[in-house]
Amino acid sequence: MTATIAGDRAAGARRVSVPRGYRFELVKLVSQWRIRLLVLACWIAPALFVAAVSLQSTLPSDTLFGRWMHATGWAGPLVMLGFAGTWALPLLTSVVAGDVFASEDRLGTWRHLLVAVRSPRRIFAAKALASLSVILLLVAGLACSSAVGGILAVGNHPLVGLDGHLLAPTDAAGKVFLAWVCVLAPTLALAAIGLLGSVALGRSPMGLLLPAVVALVIQLAQMLPLPVAVRLSLPGYAFIAWNGLFTSPAQLGPLVIGIVVSLVWAVLATALAYVLFLRRDFTNLAYDGSGRRAITTGLLPLVALVALTVTVVAVATPSVGSGIQQGKVQRSVATAFAHLYRLQTEQLGRPGVTEAQLRATAACNKSAGHVTAEGPGNDWRCVVSWHLPDVEAVGTAIYQLDVTSDGRFVADGDGPKEVNGYFLVRTATGDAPNPLWQFDGNVDLLSTTPKG
Repeated sequence: MTATIAGDRAAGARRVSVPRGYRFELVKLVSQWRIRLLVLACWIAPALFVAAVSLQSTLPSDTLFGRWMHATGWAGPLVMLGFAGTWALPLLTSVVAGDVFASEDRLGTWRHLLVAVRSPRRIFAAKALASLSVILLLVAGLACSSAVGGILAVGNHPLVGLDGHLLAPTDAAGKVFLAWVCVLAPTLALAAIGLLGSVALGRSPMGLLLPAVVALVIQLAQMLPLPVAVRLSLPGYAFIAWNGLFTSPAQLGPLVIGIVVSLVWAVLATALAYVLFLRRDFTNLAYDGSGRRAITTGLLPLVALVALTVTVVAVATPSVGSGIQQGKVQRSVATAFAHLYRLQTEQLGRPGVTEAQLRATAACNKSAGHVTAEGPGNDWRCVVSWHLPDVEAVGTAIYQLDVTSDGRFVADGDGPKEVNGYFLVRTATGDAPNPLWQFDGNVDLLSTTPKG
């Protein structure tokens, strides 16, 4: 009996390693019914949603890549990615990371956990790693499920990029995978903010909602006509900047900056959560967080980080103002039109033509020329001109553009009807709207436009 008690004491005196604590915390998370429900939903619901929408007669054409869901299965995971970056991922990080520490406050189990693990540092590492693992599992489910649903419902066909060029199925698959990998950076930033809120605010519901609230504030800020430097300095910009992967050449500048900023936020917010966790009072069962410490140690460093990143990005990047300028819009519209004109020519069975032969150009103005042609707005108007081999007359087509603050635009054909009007063309995957009728494009906010 004495030997047994001594053995139990020796076992209890041994420190619990981080891998063992990680397995324990992971089991605790996965055993929760809401986490199991989220895992099940992320691995099943996207496939059903993408397959159902792809087979509908009407498509979400107002969503990026939504108009191509009839044509290829690779459009579905991109539509899902846009939805996930706006709503799903902020909510998932709130439920997982925003509650991983607060749950111990609600249950009053901190003293038992400290006696078992004997190290706040290892407790923090185990909980942070466990929540990260669950979040990665949920993101992988969203990506894989939506891709499988799209491929099974529509097929492995080429994808039309944001400048109108065709991506082969293998290229499209690689770009889709890379886009989902890129949004892991802002997801980690939101998860770190969730850890910070869970530690700093204790049992307060605000700690659970903090990632979602921060994501909502960032989305509202992205809708405003902010300068490029401010826009790129927000941790959620990589949720948008993956669009640049689907142009040729790829618009990597904003994406790289967005990823770096998000990772810096993730590191800083996690470090602040770690510092607050080591300083907290575990003896107080009614602990609801320290408001003063949350502001001085949690909030102020993040505000200082925003100011620092805005300054660095403003000095390092070439663009000023909104980054949306007349020359950039004209170049993007002309490029997309030339690529899509070739696609339309092939679909209609007409003699082939190259972009070099078309020599497409665009002349764009804003508000009928009454204001300076720069900045976002739905009052852009472009006249596209092109040439055909052995034809002296110059072809023209008119487009009305709606350009958003992040550089994305939707071009709506306004005549002539036989060029960019609405009519169906026969494709390998069935009848589809004229590709020149409406199309999406993207303006590189960091590119420079030659003067003159």
